[in-house]
Amino acid sequence: MGDKLKKFFQLLGITTLICFSFFYTEKVGYVVREMDSLMEEIKEKSKTKNVEAIDALIDGNTIIPGKIGKIVDINSSYEKMKRINEYNENMLVLKDVSPKVSIKNNYDKYVISGIKSELEVSIILLINENTDIDHLRKLARDKNIRFNFFVNNIFFERNNDLLTELIKEGHNIGNLSENNDYSTSTYIWMDTILKKIIKQKNNYCYLEEENKEYLDICALNKNYTIKPGIVLKENPAINIQKSLNNGSIISVEANNSVLNEITVMVNYIQSKGYKIVTLNKLLDER
Repeated sequence: MGDKLKKFFQLLGITTLICFSFFYTEKVGYVVREMDSLMEEIKEKSKTKNVEAIDALIDGNTIIPGKIGKIVDINSSYEKMKRINEYNENMLVLKDVSPKVSIKNNYDKYVISGIKSELEVSIILLINENTDIDHLRKLARDKNIRFNFFVNNIFFERNNDLLTELIKEGHNIGNLSENNDYSTSTYIWMDTILKKIIKQKNNYCYLEEENKEYLDICALNKNYTIKPGIVLKENPAINIQKSLNNGSIISVEANNSVLNEITVMVNYIQSKGYKIVTLNKLLDER
């Protein structure tokens, strides 16, 4: 029994010595690395590369998306540069820092704008069954822009293949349900097809006036509810000049009488330096 106990303590001592040795070696390696002039240079110069995340702005029942930040991954950058043993800015490794408050999963608020620091706007085209879609698609191609086509149930039912084509072209599809009523089974039917067949990344409801019942229904189905800051029922080419800002969500009733004015409106927006993007892009916090 005495020999067994002796061997146990011998083994325990050896194990402890090995563990201590590993710990000591790792500690020494850490200290040496921290004192390395390359590490010090990376730490110093990375300060100018770090970008703070911007939280989404929630004001009552409205929300404006935030923006992710960037921070230099010091250790990964050091490991890369140590291979050549000199500082190289192109070898800095950046990692994302998410906003503490994000639009992600915040479906119970009205989305009223994109982030104000970006020169981007998004145009919602309210489409009915008689709208000349070909004209709008050509305009998008000619101007290298993307629209949000918000469609009612009649257009949706008649044009499933066309909707798939619009998605492939980079546009977004919005759900106007039947007469903008989100309490009906029509909304659920359209939403299901958009998610499971057309496979759009995000789905959208649309309201010009607040309606908590509809907002709650859309939130339950993980749809963002868009409440545009600019609503143009007529003369879009003229009226757009009154309130265009960074992040504007612009709604246009795309009946055939205003199609040519939409072209003039797009020209004006681009002349002011704005990029016209989809809601997916405008609300993306990356």
